Amino acid sequence: MSYKKLEKKDLDFLTDLCGDERVYFSDDINEDFSHDELGGISSYPEVLVEVLTSNEVSKIMKYAYENNIPVTPRGQGTGLVGAAVAIHGGIMINLSKMNKILELDEENLTLTLEPGVLLMEISKYVEENDLFYPPDPGEKSATIGGNINTNAGGMRAVKYGVTRDYVRGLEVVLANGDIINIGGKVVKNSSGYSLKDLIVGSEGTLGIVTKAILKLLPLPKKTISLLVPFENLKMAIDTVPKIIKSKTIPTAIEYMVKDVIVASEEFLGMKFPDSSADAYLLLTFDGNTQEEIEKTYENVANICLESGAFDVLISNTKERQESIWKARGAFLEAIKATTTQMDECDVVVPRNKIAQFVTFADSLQEKFDIRIKGFGHAGDGNLHIYILKDDLDDEVWNKKLKEVFDAMYQKSRELGGKVSGEHGIGYAKRPYLMEAQGDVGMNLYKNIKFAFDSKNILNPGKVC
Repeated sequence: MSYKKLEKKDLDFLTDLCGDERVYFSDDINEDFSHDELGGISSYPEVLVEVLTSNEVSKIMKYAYENNIPVTPRGQGTGLVGAAVAIHGGIMINLSKMNKILELDEENLTLTLEPGVLLMEISKYVEENDLFYPPDPGEKSATIGGNINTNAGGMRAVKYGVTRDYVRGLEVVLANGDIINIGGKVVKNSSGYSLKDLIVGSEGTLGIVTKAILKLLPLPKKTISLLVPFENLKMAIDTVPKIIKSKTIPTAIEYMVKDVIVASEEFLGMKFPDSSADAYLLLTFDGNTQEEIEKTYENVANICLESGAFDVLISNTKERQESIWKARGAFLEAIKATTTQMDECDVVVPRNKIAQFVTFADSLQEKFDIRIKGFGHAGDGNLHIYILKDDLDDEVWNKKLKEVFDAMYQKSRELGGKVSGEHGIGYAKRPYLMEAQGDVGMNLYKNIKFAFDSKNILNPGKVC
């Protein structure tokens, strides 16, 4: 696909629309905007524009459409697959300053807001009003627009679901500049195709989200976590299907191993409540009374002990829970701090196949002589496996990375899994999506893309 290179008249249009202070080009573009969180994929846009309104986004898209200029939407850049990297140059639209909370509707239990609002700000705002937004991805500095674009899940997905389950309505700017409103505050909707659900998880390839209506829940009054040490990871993971089968559904079920915990301790400069065992399950329960939660977690605690757990450590104070979850939230950064570069596989497999996949991934360290670290959402089968470059030169690193990824994605397919559980496809994981979907599936993807964006100017080179 051939795109127009920007000229002075294009820059003049953007500065006339948004002002000199919100348009950056050439050396004025900060290096952060050339890559995402992992940094393995790098490409600068020709111009970076900070937008404040959906009308500005609409006018930019109309101009780009008429002039065949590629456009990359961008939030905080916390993604891990190159989805917010301007592979083809063009215009990057930074939506981070569209960060207003517009309305809290307590009668309909909805929150209307702009895409640049941070996840941490949403949680704080709604909880102050005794309400609850359940999706809980690890990166709290991500924007809600980014969460919607990747259908982010997080640790509470096992009980509450993922971002798509909490998006009621969207305002979206299409590739040609048209603005559409899809969904709304209604609880049920069988009015034709669900365009809303196509936009969620589309990684900015079908439209640019400029407003969202989120579903809220009443805030649970009590939360308790259990930290459960095991002799080894297999014993820990094998316990998860037993918990699920007992029809007791925790809010979260995370797995972790000792060396990742130690890395997190060193990174944060604080001690984890326990780091003596080789593997752990971390479970959280919520409810409205202490008695309700205790009845639930006692059953799970007994299952863990019967499955060989050394102990069940109950974290029933706010301080202790914060220390545990702060350490869990730092795992990615802690691993990243121990190496020169890394890449991630966030496959999702059926819950009863988690142990098989984790054991297989661990075996690849010896087979390919490379460090591999991991943790993940044991309750929903979404695993985060990181391959570390360390002191390998680029040629050896790229070769080994491909070999490890090929092996892991093939194993995932064998186990009935999918390419990504919550981080998306972006640019980096496209080959593996193509293998998984096949020609028929990818043709459907391309036809959907063409229906929304016939000129392929919206985030080109991503997903399909």
